[in-house]
Amino acid sequence: MQTEIYKPFDTFNFGNRTCFLSGKPLQSVEEKIQVFPAWLLSKYNLYDQPFKMLDENFPTYKDLKLPCSAKVNELYIAPLEAEIKAAFEQGFEAVKALDEWKLFLWAGKLMYGIIFNELQSAIKQQYAQGQGLNISQSLMHKFSQLHLMLQMLLLPIIFEDFKPFSFFLFQIDPETDQFNYRDEINSLTFALRLKDFGFIFCLQDNGANTIYHQEILEKIQGQTLHPIQFEEFSGRIFYSAYLFNRLPEYHILPVNDKIYIEAMPLKGLSSKPYFDEWKPKVYGQVLESFWKSWGFLLLEIIKNPEHPISFLVDKNSMFIKAEEIRLPG
Repeated sequence: MQTEIYKPFDTFNFGNRTCFLSGKPLQSVEEKIQVFPAWLLSKYNLYDQPFKMLDENFPTYKDLKLPCSAKVNELYIAPLEAEIKAAFEQGFEAVKALDEWKLFLWAGKLMYGIIFNELQSAIKQQYAQGQGLNISQSLMHKFSQLHLMLQMLLLPIIFEDFKPFSFFLFQIDPETDQFNYRDEINSLTFALRLKDFGFIFCLQDNGANTIYHQEILEKIQGQTLHPIQFEEFSGRIFYSAYLFNRLPEYHILPVNDKIYIEAMPLKGLSSKPYFDEWKPKVYGQVLESFWKSWGFLLLEIIKNPEHPISFLVDKNSMFIKAEEIRLPG
């Protein structure tokens, strides 16, 4: 097992001749893995579907790749993919039985793969225009920390009494076996809905979003959600992740043959709340995007400007069962 942390953001190394995870030189630029695993691309016929990048380009899903050594893939990535695939094929109960950390690593690898491709694209564009790359230092810091956490796959990394993420998993009914994926790389937020389950990750918030949504979570945790309810809760999480105003910091402590990661207090030097003000109208705009396939317009969603419509809870703030959902049309 490798014991030294690889830090590509120190040297800004995002070429195709170095393994993205280990930093070791590759035998060939063809030594790559898919960002979205081949089994997922095949099952949902995604190979030639367009994937929207931040620069408005649309490569296909199959074009998104990561330089990865055959050894790292064989020993660490492929076994993880096989375990996740088996659980996904069985559905909610099998996904629920998975180790959360394995799902975190799987989601994190996918998110980092998208970030890596975004960085490669940005570097090419900037240098083609004769300019240097200009990306926020706080974003680079977040991406670097995500990459560090991914190295749990091949390094003896131990998180000291905390999880760097918030994770939400739900059973979905009625089952719709379609690929429903969404991410926001600025906040490192990720949502996936397949078959009879859906889950959301905030990959780097130290659990803050779980605490922030504790009231609604107490009502819906363990409940089976209608797809529109899952999308509503996803909208809540994506919006609060955008409002989260802390940049988590970590102490890295190598001790003997292990690497301990310790979270610094989120409070830091600031006395303001961890989340900026929740604005119902802006949240309504988020819902409009998440409910696009049901055709809801913003004016319908924010008919009452202070209380956007909800399919999760009724006027008395009680949970609405999935089978009671009645959608227009």
